[in-house]
Amino acid sequence: MPAFMSTRAVRDSTLAACYRCLYAPRTGGAYDSHHRTAGIAGRTWRRRGDVAARGARAAAGDAGGGRHVPTLRSHRGPQHFDTPTGDEKVKAVLSGIRRTIGAAPVRKRAATADIVIAMSPTATSLRALRNRAIILLGFAGAFRRSELVALNVEDLEESPEGMLVTLRRSKTDQEGLGRRVAIPRGEIACPVAALRAWRDAAGITEGAIFRRIFNKRAQRITDRRLAPRNVAAIVKQGAARLGFDPSTFAGHSLRAGFVTSAVKRGANLIKITDVTGHRSLEMLKTYSRDAEAFVGHAGAGLL
Repeated sequence: MPAFMSTRAVRDSTLAACYRCLYAPRTGGAYDSHHRTAGIAGRTWRRRGDVAARGARAAAGDAGGGRHVPTLRSHRGPQHFDTPTGDEKVKAVLSGIRRTIGAAPVRKRAATADIVIAMSPTATSLRALRNRAIILLGFAGAFRRSELVALNVEDLEESPEGMLVTLRRSKTDQEGLGRRVAIPRGEIACPVAALRAWRDAAGITEGAIFRRIFNKRAQRITDRRLAPRNVAAIVKQGAARLGFDPSTFAGHSLRAGFVTSAVKRGANLIKITDVTGHRSLEMLKTYSRDAEAFVGHAGAGLL
């Protein structure tokens, strides 16, 4: 918490709400669950004096639970004491943790173009039309699941070439500057046509695009917006229908699949960022290495 915001001031609901908007909802929720523990730890450190040593033990507990240094810094930092993550003792503990339990990130399988086309439902029920639109649009726009479910009819603008989608807010745009993503029409599976088919069948002319459907037989469409977890469930169901292990797929598989497929087709990385909104090319390089792992391989033809 910034030094100028006293405990008394934060009690004001408006200031508290503004402060909570510092992080994305999911990020803030993860941090909030640890703030109470961090506050108790901070008071203990100040009383006992050895901040670095106490910090190392606390960081060890946190990192052992799967939290990384930026997370530790974020949920320790808002307290009224210095974060210990820069201290050599803490660095040594975190290094030991990584050597013990490993530091490799858990990455879900990329749903590449061929997989996306195959997993897209072809039935004509409302639920199938909605899920097809979610899968195809999520892939074509490399959208995060939170971005997909936040879309409104007002965010869409069709054109002869395809459709322009306005993202009002995203994980890397918490201030709501917004950006527009171009969705080209497809020849095999068209995301623009799939979205139009869903909207026409559901009679959606305003508000949330992707909504919950109750009762499989009656297919009652509600005004309730889908949650991000629903996107992940839809992707997992599609993967399971194809015989894949659904646990290896997630909502992010659509975004990862777009990047991987684009790299394989030789798309320019800068043009890819126009779609994904990545601020750095480092993450795209990871997808690029995976997509081109066997291209020009030094061991090709040796055996």
